[in-house]
Order: sequence, then structure tokens, then C-alpha cells
Amino acid sequence: MKTILIEKLTRITLNRRRLEELLNVKITNRGKEVTIEGGPENEYLAEKVIDALNFGFPFSTAVLIASNDFVFEVLNIKNYTKRKVMKTVRARIIGKGGKTLKILSDLTQCNFELKDNFIGVIGPAECMKNAEEAIRSITQGSKQANVYKFLEERQVREPIDLGLKK
Repeated sequence: MKTILIEKLTRITLNRRRLEELLNVKITNRGKEVTIEGGPENEYLAEKVIDALNFGFPFSTAVLIASNDFVFEVLNIKNYTKRKVMKTVRARIIGKGGKTLKILSDLTQCNFELKDNFIGVIGPAECMKNAEEAIRSITQGSKQANVYKFLEERQVREPIDLGLKK
């Protein structure tokens, strides 16, 4: 049994039934405390999905953590930059009209969400390293075009099946 403090409780309560069915756990709440009961692995996945919902991800994206071997990580922007004005760093990550964040999402096959000085990333485990490296480079001041080129060179591709195994 795990207990989590939640800021955005309505997001969890509105989707409680779907979460319980999908994750095979029992979810209850008392105030802003959410309690998860189930098997250890199911509790862990439910905790990650609820953390992603609480961070601000839409339900359809947060559920990917449980269904497709996706990983949820939170990166602190302050760990990557020495700048004092975080507003400009966040602006560099978002880009004009959200363009930089959209391109990063397409090139890394990950979903990004920005909250204060933190960036939430949901994506396949093999793509997570590229996503972290891209965020680190942009916050340290690299040009977006150079980061895009870096990501295009290091695209994660599916292995080629040679048909040797049955």
C-alpha cells in the first residue's frame, strides 16, 4: 500500500475507474492523500502514472507508462544551467509558439511537459538518454539547430529482423 500527496486531485478522481481497471489496483483518497493498493509491480506503475497526471500530462499520455514500457522522468532545469533568470531558459526550451518543444518531441519520440523549473519526460527507455541530452544542451545555450542535428544523427531505429531466429 502506497500513499501519495496530490496537488491535482480532480484529474485522478475523474479517471479513477479507468486507472483501477488498467493498472489492476484499488485507488482511494482522503483529502489530498491518494492511497494505492495492489501488487507491488502494479502499485509502482500506478504511482508513476499518478505522478505523471499530477505533473500535468494528459491522461492518454500518462497511461502510456503502464502499457508500452515507457518511462517517466522529471528533470530539474537548474541542474543543467548556471543562469539565474530561469524564465529565459524555459523560453529557450519552449521556443517560439512551442516549436522547439514540438520538434524535440518528434525527434526523440518522447512527450514533454514543463512545470516551473522542471521538465517531465515520458517516452521509450531507449530514447530517454537522447531527450535528456537535448534538454541539457538547450539549457546550456546550444543552438536549437545543432541540437536537432545531434538528435537526427542519433535517432533510435528498430533493429532489422534478419529472420535467423524462429
